[in-house]
Amino acid sequence: MDVKLLMRQAQEMQKKMQKIQEDLALVEYEGSSGGGMVKVVIAGAGNAKKILIDSSLINLEEKEILEDLLVAAFNDAKKKADDGSNDSIRAATNGMALPPGFKI
Repeated sequence: MDVKLLMRQAQEMQKKMQKIQEDLALVEYEGSSGGGMVKVVIAGAGNAKKILIDSSLINLEEKEILEDLLVAAFNDAKKKADDGSNDSIRAATNGMALPPGFKI
């Protein structure tokens, strides 16, 4: 077993993972709910960037519905971001599974 080779491979993998993290921070994912009446845009890191609300939903009597739709849209965007992250990781690691609990 060549330790130098293993160390070099580990360093290369670390550089790839850092590049993936940087790239994912720039990617935006849009989630929607209520038939597209509520949209949430998040960055790949999971931070909310923008919330778009159809003007027909702005009604104090339906405040709770709007709040539920916002949560659903955010969760939809977050799932898309997670799926995109996982796809990027799989591509970078050539399908090699990461250790349990390892997150980017």
